[in-house]
Amino acid sequence: MAKLFITASFLIAGGLQALSFAPDPLPVSWLGLTNILTSSFLISLIWRAPSLRSALWRAWWFSLCSFSVGLYWLTTSMHEYGHMPMGLALSALLALCSYLALYPACAAWLAYRFKPACDQTLQAALVWAAAWTVAEWLRGFIFTGFPWLNSGYAQVDTWLGAWAAIGGAYAVTFVSALMSAILAVTLLNRKTSTLMPKPHKRLGFAFIVLLILLGGWGIRKLEWSSAAGHALHARLVQGGIDQNTKFAPGQIIEGIRQHLVLAQGLQNAPSPQVVLLPETAIPVFQHQLAPPVWDAWRQLATQQESSILTGAPLFDPDTKRYTNSVIAIDSATASKALLRGKPLQRYDKHHLVPFGEFIPWGFRWFVEILAMPLGDFDRGAVQQSPFKVADQWIAPNICYEDIFGRELLAGISAQPTTPGATILANFSNLGWFGDSWALRQHWQMARMRAIETSRPVLRATNTGITGAIDHHGQAIATLPPMTPGFLDVTVQGQKGSTPYSKVGDALILLICIGLLLGAQARRSKQLKHTP
Repeated sequence: MAKLFITASFLIAGGLQALSFAPDPLPVSWLGLTNILTSSFLISLIWRAPSLRSALWRAWWFSLCSFSVGLYWLTTSMHEYGHMPMGLALSALLALCSYLALYPACAAWLAYRFKPACDQTLQAALVWAAAWTVAEWLRGFIFTGFPWLNSGYAQVDTWLGAWAAIGGAYAVTFVSALMSAILAVTLLNRKTSTLMPKPHKRLGFAFIVLLILLGGWGIRKLEWSSAAGHALHARLVQGGIDQNTKFAPGQIIEGIRQHLVLAQGLQNAPSPQVVLLPETAIPVFQHQLAPPVWDAWRQLATQQESSILTGAPLFDPDTKRYTNSVIAIDSATASKALLRGKPLQRYDKHHLVPFGEFIPWGFRWFVEILAMPLGDFDRGAVQQSPFKVADQWIAPNICYEDIFGRELLAGISAQPTTPGATILANFSNLGWFGDSWALRQHWQMARMRAIETSRPVLRATNTGITGAIDHHGQAIATLPPMTPGFLDVTVQGQKGSTPYSKVGDALILLICIGLLLGAQARRSKQLKHTP
């Protein structure tokens, strides 16, 4: 009975942790604490495990439940829009989550392996934080990476989230994991663990927790960047095009027309300097549209004296390359250049989505089951020039590229011909996932990118969340999800660098690897002196 109770408790805790990555159903004020408490429960289960195998299984089951609940929306794209049988869609979700749960299990392996070497409870907590962070980093890197539901994102609205300016989302992951481990080791019962700290050490732990929190508070007060140029007046368009009709041949022109009307805004309203439209707002290759369609966009840009940035798939007739791109249209853009897919300013997506934009080897059978317009795109370069709009420089990214913080750093670094970006802009279409947690989870990650780089973020999405974020990671304004509309906002571009902008993930990874190597050295020394 006790074993059954333990199993049920950590499955429930895993499911509860999945609620901590975005508001609703939990309020914002509960997210960070919920993640720390559930993580602390997982750590205590691992340290109390009777064997290494038991520790691994506990971590794997906990994480399987967390990922399955947190990523439930993947079945929406496969079943509702891909017309895959629900049973097969659920099986695919469980297969993915089973794989993702291996990384927390690896962290559990390291933590349990080094527990005997950690005769000091602080060392045990540090080893856990390092192991968890490295595992999370590997999850965001191996097989192109999938860092969704990284524990750092639960802390965007807490003082811990400010540590992202120093070491990125993984620095937040580290300090969050350290606090969870300190809580776990403080609450452990002496009869069930050798890691129970003495009373005087609990005061030391309280000081460390206070230091982490006050450090985050102090970092949040610092200004890592300064205003660049004049504030930019932007219009963000949310098309609200249903995925079932978005790519239907008879609905394509109507969808483009709807985006055009929204881009025009209200009559007699002040004209924006830039208009952002979602990923694949133009849902077909550029040469498949008649010249008058492109002329309508050029005329709008001329009338408004604005630059229109829109998502569009491009086909290069010279290289035969297909790219998922963002292009800029203004009064100087030639119709011929648009038809050839070679406007003066364009961005080609670099980090492609497996199964959505490229088919991994051996999985074409799976893609063929899905009734979706998927295929193999070519990758854009790692570093591409930002778009010049007025006296601002905008670095685009498409879809889930903005969940990879280190990959956005290339856009804000100076290049031989252009300065670094002063504004980040995400162009997405999350319509594949309905009105689900995916929209709010993605918004939280976009906010983290703003904190990491000290840059404002503009987001134009098909169904949400469309909005603007300031360089501190705070929302300026948003549109209601799943509703067609437009949002006029003013954002101030920023120049300057955070520590993370300069070193990326290297700093926090070196700290974690150093901690793990130190634990290994202590373990080897203990084994050497064991009779």
